[in-house]
Amino acid sequence: MTVRRPAVLMMAAAAILSLLAVSVVVGGLASQSPSVAVAAMDPPRYVEEATAAGIDHAYDGEWTYFVGGGVAAFDCDDDGRPELYLAGGAQPAALYRNQSPPAGTLRFTPVRDPATNLTGVTGAYPLDLDGDGRTDLAVLRLGENQLLRGLGDCRFERANERWGYDGGDEWTVAFSATWEDPAALPTLAFGDYVALDGSGRDTGGCSESELVRPDASGARYGSGLTLAPGRCTLSMLFSDWDRSGRADLRMSNDRHYDPEGEEQLWRVAEGQAPRLYTRDEGWAKLQIWGMGIASQDLTGDGFPEVFLTSQGDNKLQTLADDAGTPSYRDIAIRRGVTAHRPFAGGDIMPSTAWHAEFDDVNNDGFMDLFVAKGNVESMPAYAARDPSNLLLGSPDGTFTESAEAAGILSYARGRGAAVADLNLDGMLDVVKVNRRTNIELWRNVGRGDAAAPVPMGAWLALRLEQPGPNRDAIGSWIEVEAGGRTIEREVTVGGGHASDQLGWIHFGVGAADAARVRVQWPDGERGAWLDISANRFAIIERGAAEPRAWAP
Repeated sequence: MTVRRPAVLMMAAAAILSLLAVSVVVGGLASQSPSVAVAAMDPPRYVEEATAAGIDHAYDGEWTYFVGGGVAAFDCDDDGRPELYLAGGAQPAALYRNQSPPAGTLRFTPVRDPATNLTGVTGAYPLDLDGDGRTDLAVLRLGENQLLRGLGDCRFERANERWGYDGGDEWTVAFSATWEDPAALPTLAFGDYVALDGSGRDTGGCSESELVRPDASGARYGSGLTLAPGRCTLSMLFSDWDRSGRADLRMSNDRHYDPEGEEQLWRVAEGQAPRLYTRDEGWAKLQIWGMGIASQDLTGDGFPEVFLTSQGDNKLQTLADDAGTPSYRDIAIRRGVTAHRPFAGGDIMPSTAWHAEFDDVNNDGFMDLFVAKGNVESMPAYAARDPSNLLLGSPDGTFTESAEAAGILSYARGRGAAVADLNLDGMLDVVKVNRRTNIELWRNVGRGDAAAPVPMGAWLALRLEQPGPNRDAIGSWIEVEAGGRTIEREVTVGGGHASDQLGWIHFGVGAADAARVRVQWPDGERGAWLDISANRFAIIERGAAEPRAWAP
C-alpha cells in the first residue's frame, strides 16, 4: 500500500477531528458548521459482472494500440441508464445497450451497427454537438476521426460531411470541447500522439494537435488551427481553471517521444488564436509521461485541483496563489495520491497510470479517486502486476487506498474507465477497459452483497438543461450545500484517458436528508438556490423555479 508516514499521521488525526466535529476543509467538501459531524464511510463492496452482464469486449492490437482503450458512458435511448461505447483498437468498437433493472444486476446487449462498429477506435467522448437533445459521439481513431450524429434509440450516422469536419489521418487519443458564443457548434480539440509515416512506422517525433472552431456561419466547422509544438498528447481538458469565465485547454503529454516535451496550457479566448501560457505568466515546466487528467476542487476554495497520471508518480496540482496566474504546486504526497507503486501483488517496480476520475463512490460527501493502471505492454522497468487504485477521500483531505477492501483488486492491464451509476440505485459502479482481455464491470452493492445490496450514504443525481446550442450546459458549475458543507463541480467534456461520460452528475451527501443546489451557468449567470430531497434524480432547467423530479 503506497502511503507515506505523514499521510498516516494525518489520517489518524482526521479520526479524532471527526469525533470532535470541528470545522475543516475536506476532500472536495468544505465544512461550514461546527455542529455537523465530519466522518468518512467505509469502502463500498463491489461485485464483478462483465460476463454475466453480457459484455465480451477487449481493447486489442499491436504497438499503435498500446495507448487508448477508452469508454464513453451516456444515455442514447432516453431511459436514463448510461449505455457503454467501448474502443476496440484493431478490433471493432462496440456499443452496448444498458438493460439493467433499477437497483438490479447489470445487463447489457450489443447494438450491432456499421456506424459504431468501427475499427481503429482508441476512444470516444459523448456530447450533444448540434443541440437537438440527442447525444452525439466524437470517435477518436488511428486514422480518420469521426463525428457520429445521434438519431435516437441508440442509432447513429456519420456526420463529418454534415458538419464540415475533416477527420484527418493522425493517431488521436485525446479530446475536449467547449462552447464559444455565439456559435451553434462547440469548439473541438483533438490531441494527436506519435507522428507516423505512410507505412505506419514511428517517425521519432510527435504530431501536432488541432483546435477546430465553427466557421462564420456557426453551423459548420472551418479549417483547424494547429496547436504547435506537438508534444505527444494523451489527454486534454477545457476548464475554467481560474474562474474567469473562459475555458482554457490543458494538455497532458508523454515525454517518452520528446526529450523537450512538457505539459501545456493554452489560453483560448473567443475570437483569438490560441496561445501557450508562458513562464512570465507563471506557467512552470513540468515533464511527465502524461496520460490522463482529472479535475476537481478538493480544497474548497472554488478552484479545481488537477490530477495528472503518469509512469512512476502521479501529480496533484493546486494553484499556488489566487492572483489569477497558472502557477501550480504539487500536493500529491501530502494528500496520499502519488500511487507510484503497486499496493498489492508483490511487484515493486513503478506503476503505469492511465485514466483517472474523481467521484464519491461511498456517498459520504468526500470525493474519491479511481485510477486505472496497467503496463504499457511488457516494459520491464515498470510493474507487470499493477492493480488499479480506489483512493477514498478522508475528512482531512487525504486519501486511503481501498481497492482490495472494496473487491476490485485486479491485475488486468487497464486503460480507460468510467465511474457511473449503471443501474440507477444511487451507488456508483465502475467499468474498466482492459488490454487484450475482457472489460471489468463492477457493480456497487454498498454494505451488502450481490444478492442483497444495502445502500450506504445519501446522494443526489443531477442533470442540467438550458435552451440553445449548449443544451447540457457544458461549462457550468454546480454548487451543492448539504449537512452544513458545500461542494462544487465543473461540468466538462474531456479529460480522462480516451474516456468520458455524459448524463447524471453524482453528489454524495453523507447523512443529510436534503440539499440546496445552485448552478452557475456557462455565461456566468448564477441561478437561485433550489431545495432538493436526498436520494433523488432531478433535472435543473435554466430559469425554472424548482427542479424537475425524475424516476427510473
